Amino acid sequence: MPMNQFNYFQPTEIRFGCGRLVEVGEVTARFGKRCLVVTTPAFPALKTAVKRAAKSLKDAGVSVAYFDGVVPNPTTDSITRGAKAARKAKSDVILGIGGGSSMDTAKAIAVEASHSGTSWDYRWCSKTQPTASTLPVIAVTTTSGTGSQVTQVAVITNTAKRDKSAICNSAVYPKAAIVDPELVASTPEHVTASTGFDALTHAFEALLHPSCSPYVQMLGEEAIRLVVNNLPSAVRNGHNLGARISMAWADTLAGLCIANAGVTLPHGMGMAIGGMYPQISHGEALAITYPRFADFTWRTAVPRFAALSRVLNPNLVRTSDTDAAGKCAAEIDRFLTRIGMRVHLSDFDVPRDELPALIDQCLILPD
Repeated sequence: MPMNQFNYFQPTEIRFGCGRLVEVGEVTARFGKRCLVVTTPAFPALKTAVKRAAKSLKDAGVSVAYFDGVVPNPTTDSITRGAKAARKAKSDVILGIGGGSSMDTAKAIAVEASHSGTSWDYRWCSKTQPTASTLPVIAVTTTSGTGSQVTQVAVITNTAKRDKSAICNSAVYPKAAIVDPELVASTPEHVTASTGFDALTHAFEALLHPSCSPYVQMLGEEAIRLVVNNLPSAVRNGHNLGARISMAWADTLAGLCIANAGVTLPHGMGMAIGGMYPQISHGEALAITYPRFADFTWRTAVPRFAALSRVLNPNLVRTSDTDAAGKCAAEIDRFLTRIGMRVHLSDFDVPRDELPALIDQCLILPD
């Protein structure tokens, strides 16, 4: 697409800043009066956030039902249970509170509760797609990395098929997203690192994507800078509010990038890994693949890889683009080590004899 011609679309109202959770009731009430709150089983920090959200909803005249059956790498089974809960409560709006799994589950529930069949029937590659009858979704993110609060994507796993895919349709864009960095302060170190690295990959792959535009480039470059400069601090000290604010903004920027451009090879491989081995989180799957991906790919996009290398290591600013790009895999490896994310398939007990099947899963087209 020529530089003087590009498209950009973002229908989600973004409410960013500390303390914005109190607004969730007022926002939600614009779209429905019977809300299904979608979360993981409550742990202390999440329990507090859900309690505050429920008060705000009730103060705004919205009745509340709960589904706390969200699982990592959301499954079709868990989504179906949530859709049944939504129908039982006659919910007319879905509120996802949590990380990417909660927000993706909320989106998929919004589809399944308002359509025939299951969420799996409405994947991006299916003939049937979500319609305007999809229930409205409000997203409150409690991690910084997945970007799901501003995208049209809901990642789902079919455990029977050992396959991970996604709904990708404008109908599942959240109507509003509340990005309150105070909600992220208690996120554990490893989750902070895993989701934060995901944000970096979203931004970088959007820059590599053929659909990248000047607008996406501007957002992506800023997101990468913010992640590199703030994620190590957020991992070391989760209560560093400045780092948390910067990471929340980087997460949002990177989500806006992939919503308008897309992702590339590592995310396809990461989906295959997560589909076959749900014990591996999305961020971990990306960390497994990224250094080797950079080593394999840098020659085809030298300026992009050189730019990433120089953000990761400013000492490379005086080297040639080719030399800087060639060092990108090593710089990514060092960054992953800094944030405690230098991992391999062998760390997750992936059977060696299943590697050929995993390779096939990385290569096949969806059915």
